[in-house]
Amino acid sequence: MFMGEYEHSIDNKGRVIIPAKFREQLGDTFVLTKGLDGCLFIYTNEDWAAFAEKLKNTSFGSEKSRKLQRYFMAGAVQVEADKQGRILIPGKLRDLAGLTKDVSLLGVGNRIELWNTETWENDGGYDDANEIAEILEGLWD
Repeated sequence: MFMGEYEHSIDNKGRVIIPAKFREQLGDTFVLTKGLDGCLFIYTNEDWAAFAEKLKNTSFGSEKSRKLQRYFMAGAVQVEADKQGRILIPGKLRDLAGLTKDVSLLGVGNRIELWNTETWENDGGYDDANEIAEILEGLWD
């Protein structure tokens, strides 16, 4: 399970360091794809295969299902960290998530989310403890 928050910078070639704790769990190669809410998702190959299987099993007859499949599958790339622990983020994915300099990597269970740090701090999370408590209460009722 991925957890924790790390801040890094993207270099001028579009590379970012994946924290060592994350690299240990990701393995030699892993998948980077479009995420939701303005971020990118990083999956282990195993978790990506499970996610892709669920996408594959959605209804081909449904326009929404086809769009969902295209969104995640067409944007996906397999990546490998170099000796310094960096991955190259393709330009289209960098642009989609607004990744220019400072980035935040968040461990979120079965995936890592890669955010523009400013976007993450302003729009990405909950900052209302009462709202969080209400949601949690609903989970355990």
